[in-house]
Amino acid sequence: MRRTRDSLCTLALAALIAAPLTVLAQSLPGGATPHVSQGPKIGGSENMEIMSHVPLGGFFRVTDVEMEQEMSRPYVYVAQSRERAGFSIVDVSDPEHARVIYRWVIEDVDLHQGLGGMDAKYFKTNGRYYYVQSMQFQQGGADADLGAVVFDVTGLPDVSTVKEVGRIRAPETPGGFHNMFMYKHSSGRALLVTTVRSSHANIYDMDRFLAGDADYGKIGEIPVPESPLGFGGYHDFYLAYDPATGQDKFYGAGSGGYHVYDVTTPEAPELLFSITGSPGITYGHTFTPTPDGKYAVAETEYQYAPLRIFDLRPGQSGESQNIRRPVGAWTADWEALAHNHEVRWPYVFVSAYEDGLQVFSMEDPTNPITMGWYYTYSGPHMQGYGGSQAEDYRGTSVMNGAFGVDVRNEDGLIVISDSATGLWIFRMDGFQGWNGEDWGMPNISSVQDWDNGPVKQPTTIF
Repeated sequence: MRRTRDSLCTLALAALIAAPLTVLAQSLPGGATPHVSQGPKIGGSENMEIMSHVPLGGFFRVTDVEMEQEMSRPYVYVAQSRERAGFSIVDVSDPEHARVIYRWVIEDVDLHQGLGGMDAKYFKTNGRYYYVQSMQFQQGGADADLGAVVFDVTGLPDVSTVKEVGRIRAPETPGGFHNMFMYKHSSGRALLVTTVRSSHANIYDMDRFLAGDADYGKIGEIPVPESPLGFGGYHDFYLAYDPATGQDKFYGAGSGGYHVYDVTTPEAPELLFSITGSPGITYGHTFTPTPDGKYAVAETEYQYAPLRIFDLRPGQSGESQNIRRPVGAWTADWEALAHNHEVRWPYVFVSAYEDGLQVFSMEDPTNPITMGWYYTYSGPHMQGYGGSQAEDYRGTSVMNGAFGVDVRNEDGLIVISDSATGLWIFRMDGFQGWNGEDWGMPNISSVQDWDNGPVKQPTTIF
């Protein structure tokens, strides 16, 4: 079924931010306006429906979220931190009555230093389903070298069958894995790519890991290119097959900005181009291309920074080795900060900290338009993460509220993990699911086809 664009435009607000970056906020039809600047942010747009809300422990005890994509497996995994370091599994078979069915906390949690559970990913291989929970512990406590814990979750909803099958450790780079990405490579391999506390990302072949490989299935590293700012690590990344070139590509955010590699041979990554030297960007946080690889949404995690949109075509075509200038940008509130996002062209679903769930359209990348929102966090402004463990991690930042976001392509269900208030489940009027072909795009997103892998027929020319 083709998803109609017009049905989602009834509550659109204009937020024109083109280079040079300026923000023009316009009223919604009927005089309604989104809440901006300081003060409690409550409610949302009329096209956003709350299905369920599941509290999960309070301030910064919730981090990222992952939702399985098959309708027959209605499970959402929520990473949890601090004394809850681990994860919860939420059954959303009835989205209006979502419920926690399983919790796992690492043993001897009091002996660990640091936040604990951070990122959440699942994958399927050889007919079985697995969940990967990234862990991030500091030196001075237990498990500083622990990167991730892997569970077999094939037997859900029978939680008695959930079984830990192994742990990935990285003793040469203690500090754990802050972020991860699970990717079905064009070769058929299930690859886990992780951040580490070093100037590269690690690549693991998960079938080799499950078979007991002595090096946890590690097959390679993706370096961060040297820049005038020096070396640093990656923060987040995205991998996708490019049907125009027949390459598997890595889109990494980290030191210097954003970097794109050819990882068709993951043991030998090749740098294609970068986005560096862009005003206001010294370190990239999140970097997600459109399904055709022509544009990308880029996040830089500091207050007042908008999400920037870059035209990647000069780099993808080989015309340029470096891109500097964004073509557009978007923000919900210039005094706040957007965190993570999921691209389902032309929509971008954003977990926007104090601004909760936000959805905007980048159909015109130079003029992104807000389509809907709901404030999952109604607490005080500037009381987010930033303190030490002894100080309960409370600081004076805007990093509080909606942390992670995911979208189920089959039916359009949206989930938000809020670092303070827990898991939220939404539907947006007019969005009943996503398939790139409905929009004249490759059917490519963060969702992987674990059974068949990427479609290899060229469909796009830069």
